[in-house]
Amino acid sequence: MTFLPKFVANRTLPVLLGSFVLLSSILSQPALAQITAFKQAVAEAASTDDEVAAFYRANKYTPIWTGSGPADLARRAALMRALAAADTHGLPAHRYDAAGLMAQMRDVRTTRDLGMVEVALSQALVTYARDIQSGVLVPSKIDDGLVRKVNYKDRADYLVEISQEDPNIFMNGLAPQNREYTGLMKQKLRLERLVADGGWGPKVPSGKFKPGQTGDSVIALRNRLISLGYMGNSATQTYDSDIQKAVQKFQLEHGLEADGVAGKITVDEINVTAQSRLKSVIVAMERERWLMRERGERHVLVNQTDFSAAIIDDDKVTFRTRSVIGKNQSDRRSPEFSDTMEHMVVNPSWYVPRSIITKEYLPQLKNNPGAAGHLIITDGAGRRINRANVDFTQYSARNFPFDMRQPPSTRNALGLVKFIFPNKHNIYLHDTPQKHLFARESRAYSHGCIRLAQPFDFAYTLLAKQTDDPKGYFHSVLNTGQETKVLLEQPIPIHLIYRTAITMPRGGTEYRRDVYGRDAKIWSALADAGVVLSDVQG
Repeated sequence: MTFLPKFVANRTLPVLLGSFVLLSSILSQPALAQITAFKQAVAEAASTDDEVAAFYRANKYTPIWTGSGPADLARRAALMRALAAADTHGLPAHRYDAAGLMAQMRDVRTTRDLGMVEVALSQALVTYARDIQSGVLVPSKIDDGLVRKVNYKDRADYLVEISQEDPNIFMNGLAPQNREYTGLMKQKLRLERLVADGGWGPKVPSGKFKPGQTGDSVIALRNRLISLGYMGNSATQTYDSDIQKAVQKFQLEHGLEADGVAGKITVDEINVTAQSRLKSVIVAMERERWLMRERGERHVLVNQTDFSAAIIDDDKVTFRTRSVIGKNQSDRRSPEFSDTMEHMVVNPSWYVPRSIITKEYLPQLKNNPGAAGHLIITDGAGRRINRANVDFTQYSARNFPFDMRQPPSTRNALGLVKFIFPNKHNIYLHDTPQKHLFARESRAYSHGCIRLAQPFDFAYTLLAKQTDDPKGYFHSVLNTGQETKVLLEQPIPIHLIYRTAITMPRGGTEYRRDVYGRDAKIWSALADAGVVLSDVQG
């Protein structure tokens, strides 16, 4: 068996691996006995890990780490390099215990020790590989709005792959390979340097600042904007045009109303520490690991914290519009998941969700059977009922037997078009008659679905792939006034995400507020798992 180091007189064999030496003590006993002892040790060590144990049973306990050949050495080296750099990905480095593995390898004295090391390295590999490829956390355990399904690979597959592929290529390919993840890693390193150097300096006193003001607080604002990179060096003590432009640029890059006035919300965002921004970036990296690897050459991206919806073609934004998301209440927050948009409905009816019927409309109907007169009430067979013949007071949320529907109209709650990606959460994108909400800076007002400020233009862009006159075609359907399903010839992936740290194509990173407090929960869970910041300064 080639996995055993050659016996030498002093019973030790140095196996070089970077900066340490693996010492394997081989007892002077028959080779068959050594092989048996090794297999028994591997079986014992892997007995509590079904997937790792299955891998070794399948390969007849042939080692992939502890052999004396160059392939084993290359695997060990690739693994240890990756584990040593785990914290650059915002991973809990202690979980993989690189130092402990090094010590365990140095302390090998018996064949049994060697078998134990073999399994320890495999377990480190599968734990690290799963974490960096699919995330440290299980989203659904953090928040009930995180309904995203993460694609988990069988852990034994990682062992098969590293035993058959170039180990360096394999290890380097585990992390997300897209521009977003790479940009987040760069920003993480930049922020770590900033934090170590003390961050962005003193905070700005609370208050409202506008052009023409002077004083120490304006100087503090000026200095903070310079440190943040929004102004060049300046000695001004007045809120002049340079400060105003810097504030406007900051507001634009943080999803704020760009009025050039540093009010409370703007000042609060200016005062966010580099350490807090670092946490946002690390959380965004974890979220990126949860996403499927291929978003789609064409896809729809809804970033809830940005209150926006975009159509992306080949990594370029083809169309973007403002959006309204679910209100920050337990039963209204918009969930996060990915699906496939299949069709749109022009002139839609609004089939009122049962939760809204029983929580909002049933109490009204009990007081007044004529309430919510814009809605049609139907029985289980879809027949319209006469409200005057129904005693609504006899019903509760549990036994209310009717459905409610709003027919197509310009006043319909869904507006004139909705975009469907069938899902059990009953979430979709749609038009709305409440256009005034899109002028607001923070736009969390819906029951959970995503409202679009420019739904017609959104529809034109989607249809442009299947007709030469998307606008004309859309309006020909709209003008019928009839509820009509329009199929997308090529269904489009849609991703409802939640990112408070967003990389920009031109470089740099923008930030948004944690609307639902989900990022705070994720950071807390990552910290509990062992993720640490490189410095504690702000």
